[in-house]
Amino acid sequence: MAPKTPVADVQSPEGLEDEVEPVILEENHSQKRPPMVIVWRNVVLFLFLHFGALYAAFLVPKAHPLTLLWSFALYIMAGWGITAGAHRLWAHRSYKAKLPLRLLLIVFNSIAFQNDVIEWSRDHRVHHKYSETDADPHNARRGFFFAHMGWLLVRKHPDVKVKGQAIDLSDLKRDPVLRLQRKIYKPLMLSCCFIIPTVVPWYFWGESLWNAYFIAAVLRYTLGLNATWLVNSAAHMWGNKPYDRNINPSQNLGVSFSAVGEGFHNYHHVFPHDYSTSEYGWHINLTTMFIDIMAVLGLAYDRRRIPTALVLKRRARTGDGTE
Repeated sequence: MAPKTPVADVQSPEGLEDEVEPVILEENHSQKRPPMVIVWRNVVLFLFLHFGALYAAFLVPKAHPLTLLWSFALYIMAGWGITAGAHRLWAHRSYKAKLPLRLLLIVFNSIAFQNDVIEWSRDHRVHHKYSETDADPHNARRGFFFAHMGWLLVRKHPDVKVKGQAIDLSDLKRDPVLRLQRKIYKPLMLSCCFIIPTVVPWYFWGESLWNAYFIAAVLRYTLGLNATWLVNSAAHMWGNKPYDRNINPSQNLGVSFSAVGEGFHNYHHVFPHDYSTSEYGWHINLTTMFIDIMAVLGLAYDRRRIPTALVLKRRARTGDGTE
């Protein structure tokens, strides 16, 4: 069955410029890797965060139903802040957004608390350019735990720093919205990720501050982090590879479900400039749905889409024969 292409404003030009050829990897990096230096501060913080989330799970049955609905809404908004914002809009420039949408995505991104967009996009651009080498911040060849969260618990490999400094971020630094976010990131993040999520249930429907904080802030935030991390770990290890069997990124429907549409990862690494990061439009892809709705409202435009003929050609040439 041929991949479905939703209606979009702009298609990528016919040709191979949108394809990413696999990076030639060395089989063994261990001899040139310096010893890992554990960042104990991060270890302690993530331990407290995950124990807090585990405790919050026991509070869920006692919570007001609106608190659970509010937490789910925050999870989706934070997800869009990463997927529609930091990832598809700013890191890949796969579509364009008018000022009101960019401001909204900055708020959503601050709910997600995964560093400001400029820093997030720098790491992601390095990840694509040097995928699964030592210059990749979350190199999946170093194992599931490292790709999932271990990379945040140790000092960066020197290659990550060197290659990251060479990545062009001039387009991001010219954006006044991103400059504003970076300037006020700490108070904005604290307000969007922790304070507002806690205060709203307490003020509007009488939830206890304790329940609101642990469920709408700590548990929701922890689940969102792990959903994003699964794109770096599980989607680089498990799934089929219909477009390029020679790279690790794979199609993983479970990741797509938890990460609001980011699990079609073999497709995304082959065609990184497709605004949908998927060949199937809205299928298990709430982010594509969100961007398309914003386009109907006139807030998103110039959505880049890979022509179906090019997708089928690449699938026949380098795919693993699955769909």
